[in-house]
Amino acid sequence: VAAGKLNPAYVPNLKLTRPVFQIGPHKSWSDPKKVASIDPFGHLTTDAYGAYLNKGFDIRPTIAVTKAHIDLPETREAVAAGRMIPDGKILMPNGQSIVSKAAIEPVWYLPEIARRFGCTETMLRQSIFRMTNGMYPELITRPDIKIFLPPIGGLTIYIWGDPDTIPDEDIELTCRVHDECNGSDVFGSDICTCRPYLTHAIEECIKTAQRGGCGIVIYFRKEGRSLGEVTKYLVYNTRKRQEGGDSAENYFNCTEQVAGVQDTRFQALMPDPLHFLGVTKIHNFISMSDMKYNAIVSTGIEIVNRVEIPKELVPADAQVEITAKVFHGYNAGKAYEGIDENELKKTVGREYAY
Repeated sequence: VAAGKLNPAYVPNLKLTRPVFQIGPHKSWSDPKKVASIDPFGHLTTDAYGAYLNKGFDIRPTIAVTKAHIDLPETREAVAAGRMIPDGKILMPNGQSIVSKAAIEPVWYLPEIARRFGCTETMLRQSIFRMTNGMYPELITRPDIKIFLPPIGGLTIYIWGDPDTIPDEDIELTCRVHDECNGSDVFGSDICTCRPYLTHAIEECIKTAQRGGCGIVIYFRKEGRSLGEVTKYLVYNTRKRQEGGDSAENYFNCTEQVAGVQDTRFQALMPDPLHFLGVTKIHNFISMSDMKYNAIVSTGIEIVNRVEIPKELVPADAQVEITAKVFHGYNAGKAYEGIDENELKKTVGREYAY
């Protein structure tokens, strides 16, 4: 706007943007204890408000729903190795998979967000106002406005198989809730398990869809446990430079030393996109995180099986991370039996000359 490239009064033409497949409505949409951090009707702007759009009102979607082909080298390798079999519907012979997907921006219903955070709505409003340097005065001056669009990252939902089967508890559902890790997910850094766990989940989602079920990956923009990539890199430096080197024993301490807290990912809000999709039962949860598991089941969603990352997929420098997490209670399964205090102390990461 300041550069004169965008007219601030421009009203977007949304006539051809409506969803390419249907999501909902579901019973959970009317329950703020199920959905309070997104607008479940955010993708239905052209349907719900068509008359207003035709009159020139500027009403923006907060959800966009489309389809795509996903091309991952790990999937191509699995096809070449015979571990995955193309069916021409979910998985193509060239290794591409067909997905339905939805991009979602956060929309907070402040009374319920405050309840989940264990504070008053007034305290929540005042905290956001202070921490954003007063950018949103209506938080203080307009307590009657209960909706807030927070300036934080959103999420993307990827679905393999028929989305209409998701609410059916008798049809197999595989799911991973994944938090963004640019270093691993995009560039393949081996200091963590993020990309290999993500691609393993995608493989399991595809296989589930080929069996007649459905697979879901929910990808949150929560880089560095929502502390950000700068903080994450500062933690990496601290881990590598500390006395004794990068050790599993001090894995969690280093984050708290730099950031003052171990995690800021708002797990209390994380299950909302599952309820947006109508999920009530997950047969295969591709995650070792107790925080995510507890947050999901506390909202009434049943989880049957918890699936750990196969040991052979853990990168060399990520042994520190996986050892620390398993020792401190992550659901690990038989593959990680034997990780005790002695194993914790002797597991160290790669050394760098800095």
